[in-house]
Amino acid sequence: MFEALFGNESAERVLVYINAREGGYGREIAAFFDASLTSIQKQLDKLEIANILYSEQQGRTRIYKLNPRYALYKELKQLLDKVVEFYPPDIKKVLISNRRRPRRKGKPL
Repeated sequence: MFEALFGNESAERVLVYINAREGGYGREIAAFFDASLTSIQKQLDKLEIANILYSEQQGRTRIYKLNPRYALYKELKQLLDKVVEFYPPDIKKVLISNRRRPRRKGKPL
């Protein structure tokens, strides 16, 4: 949708996902958008080199987040929040819900 602005569709997906979920890793982003893992990883590397993202190791997984020291951090965050508003309602709802741990055993839905 906004790939012309971000360079390509993978870059848009990576930035939107990481902004909405406040972090993410390559396989998780690729699975969410049903995209190629290779293209997502290339974008993550490219954005980290550009200092837009930073990464930290959690166990065996590298988690990427928006870099708060990036010169246009506030503006980029506002733009990405606005981009999410244009996503279809079903994708938007799942994207914004940030549930990452399993539900407690026996807990009612």
